[in-house]
Amino acid sequence: MLESAKNPDTPMNKEVVFHVHGVTKIYQMGEVQVRALRGIDLDLYKGEFTVFLGASGSGKSTLLNILGGLDSPTDGHVQYAGGDLTRASEKELTAYRRYHVGFVFQFYNLIPSLTALENIAVVTEIANSPMQPEEALKLVDLGDRLHHFPAQLSGGEQQRVAIARAIAKNPDVLLCDEPTGALDSKTGIVVLEALQRVNQELGTTTAVITHNASIAQMADRVIHLADGRISQIDTNETRLDPSQLSW
Repeated sequence: MLESAKNPDTPMNKEVVFHVHGVTKIYQMGEVQVRALRGIDLDLYKGEFTVFLGASGSGKSTLLNILGGLDSPTDGHVQYAGGDLTRASEKELTAYRRYHVGFVFQFYNLIPSLTALENIAVVTEIANSPMQPEEALKLVDLGDRLHHFPAQLSGGEQQRVAIARAIAKNPDVLLCDEPTGALDSKTGIVVLEALQRVNQELGTTTAVITHNASIAQMADRVIHLADGRISQIDTNETRLDPSQLSW
């Protein structure tokens, strides 16, 4: 299912990682239908850092969950590396999430009784070709906090452990849902620097959803969502370093 796909018409001949076509999502809430997505067409490219920007309820979390194989569209198709995720079996989706995708959420979901190193080892033990947990922690500048428990770490440090856990299995794609949403601006910038480092040094295709417009300035492209639709797509000719951001 997971074969590479190239399109000579993509920007700079980049490889298409995700091809999204006509994706809608409708939730049934009692007798009321909620249309979370209304016909999304989108390509994401290998190694790209993309920000999905929109207010609460714009559909960005729903779209991210569909890209990550955590949810399925009501209609339309999502192709990953040439394979159709919308036709994949549960077994195939489980393998897709396990081996190809790393997730980072707003809340860190670390296991309190395990150290930072042990929290990452839980993931690397089930991965195909993981990096060493120590290496992942060094990549997010936590090489000196290996044996600290979550309660001994700040919020920003816990989020960086969560990033290290997500990247330790060497995923092709990193999907981040409001990764700085629970952090102050100073700590949030440190977390964004970790995400930038992962994207640049590992070449991981990275998608970050946020309602914070400032974060968009560090992306290759910005996908604006409103009322379940893509309202605008911007390309940044120059990406700002996270240290240059303010909010």
